[in-house]
Parts: sequence; structure tokens; C-alpha cells
Amino acid sequence: MSKLGEFFQSGDWKNEKHVPVIKCKTETTADSPLEVTVSIGDEIAHPNTTEHHIRWIKLYFKPEAEKFIYEIASFDFNCHGESVKGANEGPCYSDPFAATKIKLKSSGTLIAASYCNIHGLWESSTEIKVS
Repeated sequence: MSKLGEFFQSGDWKNEKHVPVIKCKTETTADSPLEVTVSIGDEIAHPNTTEHHIRWIKLYFKPEAEKFIYEIASFDFNCHGESVKGANEGPCYSDPFAATKIKLKSSGTLIAASYCNIHGLWESSTEIKVS
């Protein structure tokens, strides 16, 4: 039996255009607003065409010493140049970039997951220390 985690790929976002890039302070105080951005293709741009694009990014938090993760946000990107005129003839494109503010009560790990319509599921994570 397959498990979802078996299908996630990861890598160094500086060399791989599919890895979600989490940017935020890695230390914060309890209940203070923490700005978090997540993007795809920080140093190497990911294509954003009708044929090859990022469909979504999800952001999760796994508190230290807890078993389960919590979904923080889900961002869908639905415009990739589609048009009745043909592929890449549309009037708009959505950029795989998202920002949110969160408040944490404990240290843990932020986990980002993304989906490329050609190359599948990707993930990355970053540790956050809360004092």
C-alpha cells in the first residue's frame, strides 16, 4: 500500500525550481505576529504556462512534542494563460507566491507543500524557535 509521503520530493531550492521556499524569521516570541512568505522558484524561476505551472501551495505547522500537524493556509493558483484563443494566449497568469501572518505559542516546524502539474508534489520545511 502506498502512502502520500512517498510521493513528495524535496531538494535545495537554490538549485531546484520546484521546491517551496519558506521565508520568515526563525526566532519569535509567543503570540507575536510572524510574517511568512512561500514561493516557488526563488533563485530559478518556475515556468508559469498553460502546459507547466504550480497549481497550489499549502503551509502547515508541526509543534514540537506533538504528534499532528496543523494546516495554516492553502493557496490556489488558477490562471496560467489559458484562453479560448489557445494555450498561453490568456490575459492573466497567477504567480506562485503567497504571504500570511501567523501567531505561534510553541516552537516547531513550518512545512510547505506544493504541486507542479508536470513534476508532482514537493516539500520543504524550516524550524521556528518560540520564546
